[in-house]
Amino acid sequence: MDKLIINGGRKLKGEVTVSGSKNASLPICIAAALAPGASTITNVPRLRDITTTAKLLESLGATIERHENTMRIDAGTINTVEATYDLVKTMRASVLVLGPLLARFGRSRVSLPGGCAIGARPIDQHLKGLKALGAEITLEHGYVEAIAKKGLKGARINFDVSTVGGTEHLMMAAAIAKGESILENAAREPEIADLADYLNRMGAKIEGAGTDTIRIQGVSELTPAAYEVMPDRIEAGTFMCAAAITGGDVKIKGMKLEHLDALTFKLMDAGVEITNRNDVVRVKGPRRPQAVNIKTRPYPGFATDMQAQFMALMCVAEGASVISENIFENRFMHVSELQRFGADITVEGNSATVKGVKKLSGAPVMATDLRASACLVLAGLAAEGTTEIQRIYHLDRGYEQIETKLAGLGADIKRVPE
Repeated sequence: MDKLIINGGRKLKGEVTVSGSKNASLPICIAAALAPGASTITNVPRLRDITTTAKLLESLGATIERHENTMRIDAGTINTVEATYDLVKTMRASVLVLGPLLARFGRSRVSLPGGCAIGARPIDQHLKGLKALGAEITLEHGYVEAIAKKGLKGARINFDVSTVGGTEHLMMAAAIAKGESILENAAREPEIADLADYLNRMGAKIEGAGTDTIRIQGVSELTPAAYEVMPDRIEAGTFMCAAAITGGDVKIKGMKLEHLDALTFKLMDAGVEITNRNDVVRVKGPRRPQAVNIKTRPYPGFATDMQAQFMALMCVAEGASVISENIFENRFMHVSELQRFGADITVEGNSATVKGVKKLSGAPVMATDLRASACLVLAGLAAEGTTEIQRIYHLDRGYEQIETKLAGLGADIKRVPE
């Protein structure tokens, strides 16, 4: 198991290129199972979760070829509709195979999902939607079994809460259901629009993705397609915060700033200078950021996946900030680790009050989940002295070679075996 060693206090400078989106790649790769034949997906990041997705598809019988950031998925060889616990337990997004297999083959059996321990994320909205599309659902022995002997039929589905995974799941299933489906109170994240673009490339008829109402005219079949995944907005946001917390000057290439409006405005409120020219975003950190309050919300609000990184920045801000987490109830696990750096943070319910300190001090810390890992890296970059981050396998789930990219910006960071 590897760990990261960071000698902090260096201002980041230079250029960095954002990788393809993890959160878009996962459902897009799974959507390839809807069409017999080979789809070629490019700009796929090399991450643990992508490897898990490839293994999951291979366990179903699909043939996978990977080269650098390209994945060729031949779903014509799928020969089973069961996704076992051994694979599904390691990644929550694995449950998304349930709907595509059901829609294509009339039956599927998938283990209940696992993933990051950041709070309860039930799949009730997924199952509610599949039932509305005509599926018979049973839950036994830790597995969800879905049957639609006569195929799925279009339906009007109103989500009780905004759910990214549920929206993606039902959009895929409805793509080859009979008739029209309407998804109301749908999640609006850019990754959902990216998935819809891929499905439409395959021959689906989907309108409104990226808004809260999505209309899907079911088609009889989909065909394989080539597609390039969107850039990772959370990785881009993490680099923006890295430039800000080190007082650096970084140019970020390959990102879409419009996907990060909520973060951008908060960084600017904190005194960070941000410019966008010819699709290159330049981020210049202040001598010391100003304290800013944030509340996480569904897109286009402030992303819960950026909360931990922004908290790291607020740890060295001038003044006190209040950070409210409204998406997941257990997403302050990084607080105790930030306190090891000397951060002054008090948690009450779903809010954390952060009183900025002039300097953080390097410390041995342990990552608890994916975004907490990134938060600790940022704190280590800004801290005086040496930081050692253990359990960075969490980091490898969502960031492609982050230590290499940060080293290219002048950070003193290296990966070593524990």
